[in-house]
Amino acid sequence: MTGFPSDMIDQILSKNGVSIRLTDERWAHITEEHCELAGLRSDVLETVFNPERIFIGGEGELIAIREMKTQKHLVVIYREQAKDEFSITAFVTNKARSLAKRRQIWP
Repeated sequence: MTGFPSDMIDQILSKNGVSIRLTDERWAHITEEHCELAGLRSDVLETVFNPERIFIGGEGELIAIREMKTQKHLVVIYREQAKDEFSITAFVTNKARSLAKRRQIWP
């Protein structure tokens, strides 16, 4: 026994300079719901770090979006709260225009 938790955590800084974590547990949940993201963990982290746009969600969550291919966008939803900054979920969509109805906060 090493004394380290078995759950690995990746962390990345958001555009606001907040450290956002992505645990193995959260990643497993994301890829179970969205199998097209298997193998794209670094792309999810990169979307938080270097998004094309960031929107505000209905309950204060942030929505980062980045184009992957023509007409395909990676969307990552995460929170920046004082004690618990984490990725909630991620998915690929070809309907990025529907996000434009939300309030864009970056750039």
